Amino acid sequence: MKRYLATSAALALVSAGTAMASGLDRTGQPIGIIFEEGNYAEFSVATTSVDLSGNDRATSTAGTTLNPFRSATGDVGDRFNMFGAGYKRDLNEQLSFALIFDQPWGVDVNYPVGSSALLGGTTAVADSNSLTALLRYKFNDNFSVHGGIRYQEIDGAINLAGGAYSSIGSQYNVRVNKDGAFGWVAGVAYEIPEIALRAALTYSSEIEHDFSLTETFATGASVGTSTKTKTPQSVNLDLQTGIAEDTLLFGGIRWAEHSVTDLVVPGLSTQASRSIDLIDLDDSVTYTLGVGRKFNENWSASIAVIYADVDGDNLVSPLAPTHGYEAIRLGVQYTQDKMKISAGIRYTRLGDAIAAPGGVGVADFSDNDAVSFGVKVGYSF
Repeated sequence: MKRYLATSAALALVSAGTAMASGLDRTGQPIGIIFEEGNYAEFSVATTSVDLSGNDRATSTAGTTLNPFRSATGDVGDRFNMFGAGYKRDLNEQLSFALIFDQPWGVDVNYPVGSSALLGGTTAVADSNSLTALLRYKFNDNFSVHGGIRYQEIDGAINLAGGAYSSIGSQYNVRVNKDGAFGWVAGVAYEIPEIALRAALTYSSEIEHDFSLTETFATGASVGTSTKTKTPQSVNLDLQTGIAEDTLLFGGIRWAEHSVTDLVVPGLSTQASRSIDLIDLDDSVTYTLGVGRKFNENWSASIAVIYADVDGDNLVSPLAPTHGYEAIRLGVQYTQDKMKISAGIRYTRLGDAIAAPGGVGVADFSDNDAVSFGVKVGYSF
């Protein structure tokens, strides 16, 4: 069963993330490669197609008239791709090293011009790259600790347009220039190899970025400003155990403090005579439960269900118009000699939400979903 442990653990991590699933979270910051046996390298690619649409509200919760025609927003969720890679090497019998590349945070939202009267023309894009260096020290076959440093870069742009932003002139753009910053990772694991049991607890620190901004207003005037923003601290608990010959039960819990991620824009705040935060997110807890099965020496498969529970009400930023999600993930893996090829597909039902700039609901989003597909190639050496 120990041999099956390695294949199914990798398989469980194949699938792509989901657009705007919980805050800006896309990958869950996995560190499972550090538990691979021997020396190992992998590369992964994934794509997500998002169906995300809603309708303008006729009136606000306070009874104010907004858009009696309840214009459709159109599909505001853009397709996005993700890449990942990892390298793990045993330094000696007790100490191992891993280097992990992922793209943990992101946004791709585009309200088509001429659709929503309240939000049409509003767009947001954010991209990130992260490199994590980890060391793992095994005290014995049961206990180990792991930790290291993480470097990440983030940049993006936001354009606000439509009647919902009439108080700022109905047109505003901010360019968030790329910034890099460091954080850290620490964890502990307990294993019983004979039954493929592992419980790994990993903490990732928040990372603070000092962004330079270029703000452009409806008049065409631009101003250079700056702001500090944090990406959330998080805790991952990853679990797995053999429950029968060639059968593995696995799961996980991830908590992320998305509420610390703010984007307060100084120029716009000065113009509006109040502090304006373009990102308004709630903390989340994501649960995963699945089972993996090895059919023969070459083929294995897994199925998992995932649920993200998000704090607070369903009033959200128009730049991330969902509130939690439910998902099912299927994976298959082919192993031959030292190589394994994994593929996964995931269907996600995105939680209903109300787009609410400044806390005022202006558009209803419901019955939306996303489909993700990912491929991973791993090689042991």
